Amino acid sequence: MLKIRFLRTGRKNDPNFRLVVTDSKKAPRSGAYVETLGSYVPKIHKFQFKAERINHWLNVGAQLSDTAHNLLLKNKVILNKKNSQ
Repeated sequence: MLKIRFLRTGRKNDPNFRLVVTDSKKAPRSGAYVETLGSYVPKIHKFQFKAERINHWLNVGAQLSDTAHNLLLKNKVILNKKNSQ
């Protein structure tokens, strides 16, 4: 099953995240992913997403992680209810 989730990059105490499509069977930190869909820098609240590619993968059947879903919803990339954790 394909999953859209965040992949942590960056140094210690300086996190950066990539939004990637990956196979859910592989470990999150393995570094193996299908496609990069955007990035997120939480320290400066910078978002950069490829909305048309995200919608493409969702139409193909990829599932969003809860955190990715709520962040994309907040930035109006997708239109659904907020997931509770």
